Amino acid sequence: MRILGISAFYHDSAAALLEDGRIVAAAQEERFTRRKHDPAFPVHAVRYCLAEAGSSLSQVDRVVFYDKPFVKFERLLETYLALSPRGYKTFRMAIPLWLREKLFLKDLLLKELRKLGAGWNEALLFSEHHLSHAASAFFASPFREAVVLTMDGVGEWATTSAAIGRDNRLEVQKEIHFPHSLGFLYSAFTYYTGFKVNSGEYKVMGLAPYGEPRYRDRILEHLIDVKADGSFRLDMRYFDFCTGLTMTSPRFHELFGGPPRKPDELLTARHMDLAASVQAVTEEVVLRLARSLRQETGIGNLCLAGGVALNCVANGKVLRDAAFDRIWIQPAAGDAGGALGAALAGYYLQLGQTRHANGDLMHGAFLGPEFPQHDIEERLRRSGARYEVLDDGALIDRAAHDLAESKALGWFQGRMEFGPRALGNRSILGDPRSPGMQKNLNLKIKYRESFRPFAPSVLRERVADWFELDCDSPYMLLVADVVKPRRREMSAHERRLFGIDKLNVPRSDIPAVTHVDYSARVQTVHKDTNPRYHALLERFNEKTGCPVLVNTSFNVRGEPIVCTPEDAFRCFMGSELDSLAVGNCYLRKDRQDAALKRNYAAAFEPD
Repeated sequence: MRILGISAFYHDSAAALLEDGRIVAAAQEERFTRRKHDPAFPVHAVRYCLAEAGSSLSQVDRVVFYDKPFVKFERLLETYLALSPRGYKTFRMAIPLWLREKLFLKDLLLKELRKLGAGWNEALLFSEHHLSHAASAFFASPFREAVVLTMDGVGEWATTSAAIGRDNRLEVQKEIHFPHSLGFLYSAFTYYTGFKVNSGEYKVMGLAPYGEPRYRDRILEHLIDVKADGSFRLDMRYFDFCTGLTMTSPRFHELFGGPPRKPDELLTARHMDLAASVQAVTEEVVLRLARSLRQETGIGNLCLAGGVALNCVANGKVLRDAAFDRIWIQPAAGDAGGALGAALAGYYLQLGQTRHANGDLMHGAFLGPEFPQHDIEERLRRSGARYEVLDDGALIDRAAHDLAESKALGWFQGRMEFGPRALGNRSILGDPRSPGMQKNLNLKIKYRESFRPFAPSVLRERVADWFELDCDSPYMLLVADVVKPRRREMSAHERRLFGIDKLNVPRSDIPAVTHVDYSARVQTVHKDTNPRYHALLERFNEKTGCPVLVNTSFNVRGEPIVCTPEDAFRCFMGSELDSLAVGNCYLRKDRQDAALKRNYAAAFEPD
């Protein structure tokens, strides 16, 4: 039985395909179109999924869409009517699009799917937004029973939901409804500190350790009323996302001392303190929710999904709080993962299939396209690349040597990752021992803000030697501190340095992945799910005594993660990467045709 899941028409469109409950393929549309957060119908992603399965659309039993557009339209209308005449401008802008396309989404989906081939049975189902998120987490997890906590901006009405999963059943127990949204609270501060909503939330999380949570109590007093069980309500007088074109209102600006920061304005201590404050409040809400759900249900396993589940700092706090025995987080926790959740909900909840598979069904999140060696060589040759072909051992040795020499390496191997994180197949790698590596990767290769931290990849069997963590973290969704024996304590003078100046102070044996508060977003690398990346880490450890590498996504600011060998070569030639490994092809920058060099610094919109 084949089930195709689709998410589309908001942001991060994606497709996923199941065969008898097994995840065969999943990918975001942006990777194919090269348009960041592409919201269009995922025609390329669907074609890829079908090709990976060796199937045509006529061989698909059901197609499942990830939410219910009529219910979402109901929420839109009710909101505008309740708050009229405020918001008429945004109402006037939104309604034509809904009346032209979104309200008749079934017809639009059928039209797009018919273009992909004849003979399909046109069995189209619709899930609910939060149910899709919850299904993506529970049914892909190794748990037979779990509490599933979903937190995001908004689906149809739900912004936070708690469900209980048992075997092939999943039932939502309680919800918090729009406009009261933890995701929108965080996005309001993303907007207010000058970053792009639905993209810059990572930046707020990365900026938070530079500041102090001086505004925490102000947020809790004025913006959000949080109960002991984690349920909450927002004071909507401070927000404008219901009726306006911005996230925050003049009352919000008055409360926090001025208008929103413009993207090109310098970051100040105040912006860092605001980031620290909303992060602290978010952590408090998530912790209260988790504790109350464990107490209410008595269930020891927790699954997390929805965009807020990508807040790996909060996830780390939940793990260390130990209210739950085990935690599993869907790596594609945002709307792209809704495609996978829709397929899983269709398979188990709507068709009642038995759940047989055990273990983590995400297979390391390596669910996207891969390219055979002969194809890689032909694609690189057509691109004008100059490369040498190495056997596996020589490739690993060359890459480890270059990394030990503090060179920045593009690493393109195997199947592309599904979700926002590069996990060792579409990655830029570096030496974590280098004090200048973080700044170099940010400014000269990624072309992004210098304050943004990088994640460490570490051999799973060595993680506890370097980080205060001794469990699996394959999806880079848990933050833990560097162990004290590996730290270098800052002097009193260094601790007084302002914000980003602390970047220049080595804080551990692996300064390139140690944030200013000694934390790191850890990815454990497992031999069974990624043997080649594991082998590279082992070889690097043999050369240096360090089983850790800097791992960041293979792209520049504003660009989707690379998908094809051509994408990798273009990014290699458009940035200051030193070396590139694509399959068994190895490239050095100084041996390439200088006429092919491009300037990627301004090639994409800022993220």
